[in-house]
Amino acid sequence: MPFFAGMIQHKKILITGGAGFIGSNLCEKFLAQNNEVVCLDNLSTGLSQNIEPYLANPRFKWLEGDIRSLNLCIEAAKGVDMICHQAALGSVPRSVANPLPSHEHNVTGFLNILEAAKANAVRRVVYASSSSVYGDAPELPKREEKIGLPLSPYAVTKLADELYAHVFGALYPLELIGLRYFNVFGKKQRPDGPYAAVIPKFIALMLAGQAPEIHGDGSQSRDFTHINNVLKANELALETQNPLAYNTVYNVACGSNTTVLELFEGIKTLLAPDYPHIAAMQPCFVPKRAGDVAHSLASIERAENLLGYEPTHDFEQGLTEAIAWYKKHHS
Repeated sequence: MPFFAGMIQHKKILITGGAGFIGSNLCEKFLAQNNEVVCLDNLSTGLSQNIEPYLANPRFKWLEGDIRSLNLCIEAAKGVDMICHQAALGSVPRSVANPLPSHEHNVTGFLNILEAAKANAVRRVVYASSSSVYGDAPELPKREEKIGLPLSPYAVTKLADELYAHVFGALYPLELIGLRYFNVFGKKQRPDGPYAAVIPKFIALMLAGQAPEIHGDGSQSRDFTHINNVLKANELALETQNPLAYNTVYNVACGSNTTVLELFEGIKTLLAPDYPHIAAMQPCFVPKRAGDVAHSLASIERAENLLGYEPTHDFEQGLTEAIAWYKKHHS
């Protein structure tokens, strides 16, 4: 059997956090490929409008509920072929402001999903981790085997998930694959709220004629990763038959980094032709945030070698597509 089988079809997939940004894009992808999808989400950060187009699809099952309920997780995982676990309470600043909910959703909820997989004999679980686990490790690019000390409660929760996955993979007949996402962006990502990600927040503010805030001097850099790269990585991780690929973690990124100031200028360049008021806009600089990492750049060699991963979108292409989507949906 080849390690990389291609497209997932005719499977039943549980997607937790399926009404969220990444989860709803995964629902869309796998439904389009003739799979059955069970979507579990409590709508704490996800949006019902993200899954509204699929509600009439007979291959789509919507469960409004919370991964903090073990019984619900076990029920949701009945009869599924694989689990794609995206549900989490995201945001470093949110976790700094209120650590307990982050722990409950991200650690207890994750443990419930592992228990549900074990109880239902669902071998393959692909779960969302985060580049935040690298913490204070100074090395660039970030390689999976070299992490530092976490800098936020959110980072602690994601590291705890990886440790639980390691133990469950060693003790039980499970094939667990963690994906360390690096600053994902793209269609359906919320621009509103105090914990909105930087790209949709900048776009929304600039379209509204407001200068965005940059924390620090803008020299901090990120490996901004378009949603299509994340969809591809999830599919590869769900379908790989490479035994060396199981029970480990992978960076999911582009392998290039961009400063926040460069990001601002890139958005301005793409928006200004249609919105002339943006051409002269300058950002507002505010103090650095607690828990933020200075620089983030991924090595994607492990994902390339063991999963067959290759980014479909570089940063420029991804930003162009994202801005086109936000312009279309801007009111």
